[in-house]
Amino acid sequence: MKNSSEIKEFRKLSPDDRRSAVVKQMGLAQTDDAILAGRDSLPLNLANGMIENVIGKYEIPMGVATNFQVNNKDYLVPMVVEEPSVVAAASYMAKLARVAGGFTADADDPIMRAQIQVLNVTDLEAAKVAILDEKLALMELANSKDAVLVSLGGGCKDIEVHTFKTSPVGPMLVAHLLVDVRDAMGANTVNTMAEFLAPRVAALAAGRTRLRILSNLADRRLARARVEVSAETLTTETLDGTEVIQGIVEACALALVDPYRAATHNKGIMNGIDPVVVATGNDWRAVEAGAHAFAAISGRYTSLTNWKVTNKKQLVGTIELPMSLGLVGGATKTHPAAQVALKLLNVESASELAMVVAAVGLAQNMAALRALATEGIQKGHMALHARNIAIVAGAKNGDIERIAEAIVEIGDVSVDAAKRLLD
Repeated sequence: MKNSSEIKEFRKLSPDDRRSAVVKQMGLAQTDDAILAGRDSLPLNLANGMIENVIGKYEIPMGVATNFQVNNKDYLVPMVVEEPSVVAAASYMAKLARVAGGFTADADDPIMRAQIQVLNVTDLEAAKVAILDEKLALMELANSKDAVLVSLGGGCKDIEVHTFKTSPVGPMLVAHLLVDVRDAMGANTVNTMAEFLAPRVAALAAGRTRLRILSNLADRRLARARVEVSAETLTTETLDGTEVIQGIVEACALALVDPYRAATHNKGIMNGIDPVVVATGNDWRAVEAGAHAFAAISGRYTSLTNWKVTNKKQLVGTIELPMSLGLVGGATKTHPAAQVALKLLNVESASELAMVVAAVGLAQNMAALRALATEGIQKGHMALHARNIAIVAGAKNGDIERIAEAIVEIGDVSVDAAKRLLD
């Protein structure tokens, strides 16, 4: 049976029924069901082995975004996030997108960079030539550190040399190892290669090395996604779809030219990306760092997405950003919930995961811009935030939903209003 990302009335189900529906839809085992339920899915002894000074565990809700279709394949997307409206917004935009065939996406080969910093170089150009003349030998030396990776088609593929005539500590040279890390995030692999090659690079440059570490600006490991939506699909009860499209394009235009808006615009994109990265046990700080550095790679911080109108009056959105994700190593292999999240996603490679995550980021951005172009960001967000408000006010069990619906209905989503209704 073909897996589908559409589950009817999913939002109206109880958490247990939602989980059962997802487990059934993806053919997961009962052990996976228990892990997704969070019933001590991360034992304390396992947590103690993952980081230092462990005293307990900190829980964040896991939701599932439905309706996603990327490159004609359906995905149920696990998202670990504490902010209301994120999962709902992504799911709804995916529903609109699938009317026209969903998202298309592609990704570069998983090339990561490692940097070897060389100081006290008296002749930068001569040092650069010396290193590049030995490039093949250096690549062979690097690949000797990971025969398994090389056997899988990965390994060091190229070496670049960058020079800086001035810096706060004088001239310096930086050698970049470009390493295909296959289905790993790649930090440990490239760091090991950089440390191993550093003495040889220092000798060739007639200098001394300092930093030998990866770069999180993975500009050779980009993921891209695209979506096209018709005006009819975007029509609301009060606005024609062409007006909505114009509003989205105009809202994006500000992010393209103004870094103050771009920061918030890109944060909204990461609202969609980070929860999937966290759910799959990947390094969301690395992905965040790479995304924001890439947004400023031209020398001016700008939007990670672009929205335009075609000559057929269709809305087209695109996204491009670094995506250093892995399916092997780190928490993806030690955290039981991360392993089940990857089963749920049913991705076969790190590149496929990158494409799905890019599509989720684009969907999240479309949701935010659509809200800004129509009713404003607060109406929908506060309606979904109302349950949090009800809990803060003291509501419990069935009263949570009742109070949340009531404060939304009266248009006063506040703790005071919730307390008055509870009293």
